[in-house]
Amino acid sequence: MNIIVLVKQVPDTTEMKIDPIHGTLIRTGVPSIINPDDMAGIEAALSLKDHYGGTITAVSMGPLQAERMLREILGRGVDQAVLLSDAKFAGADTWATSTTLVAWLKRQSYDLIIAGRQAIDGDTAQVGPQVAEKLGIPQVSYVESIEECNGTWLTLSKAYEDYSELLEVKLPALITTLSSMNTDRGMNAVDAWAAYDKPLALVHFSDLSIPETDVGLKGSPTQVKKTFTRSLETASLKSNLSPEEAARLITDVLIKTMEA
Repeated sequence: MNIIVLVKQVPDTTEMKIDPIHGTLIRTGVPSIINPDDMAGIEAALSLKDHYGGTITAVSMGPLQAERMLREILGRGVDQAVLLSDAKFAGADTWATSTTLVAWLKRQSYDLIIAGRQAIDGDTAQVGPQVAEKLGIPQVSYVESIEECNGTWLTLSKAYEDYSELLEVKLPALITTLSSMNTDRGMNAVDAWAAYDKPLALVHFSDLSIPETDVGLKGSPTQVKKTFTRSLETASLKSNLSPEEAARLITDVLIKTMEA
């Protein structure tokens, strides 16, 4: 089984600052970790390899510093890693990110693509499903366990808010994993030592046959128009109004807030 796992390096904090001009996260000086849902995907891939054999490739799109994260993943037993890194990829929203990943994935051979449910720095849960749609393969999101694989079909459990559903999906397919589905096995001495001898490919924009207008900020239909910190007031205006008057007042306050 040939498994590709999509991973992302994320800031190790929920208190992020925003670039007021570009509306993007300021990552300078903030320590980074492997996104928790993606780590569950790595462990799920390793478990499948343990039972059914095959190879695992970890793929990430990000700055060059993400190489350290990928080396750590290689130290857990992943066979090879790929880093898509280029200044032209900067500022990508989920659409541009999935477009860039798909441009690389279309050149690969795979049975299963695993992505974390969502990244803790964006919480959109969109990249995995977008990749599946653009590749034209079936997908199952919010996977809490993988029950069986016979080489053609994958049996798994999908989590909902208050119940679970047992599903079968035909390979090749894409699934997204929950951080709660398993426990990271960590690194052993042999794999950690061998991590720096395993292949790590660096892919630039020029290596992909896609227009520059499809990647980075240029390829992102989602643009942050404005960011601001909402001021807190100890006292609030109290009014006794009719429903119509209250609606007009709320509308006026919202308009003034957006214009401020």
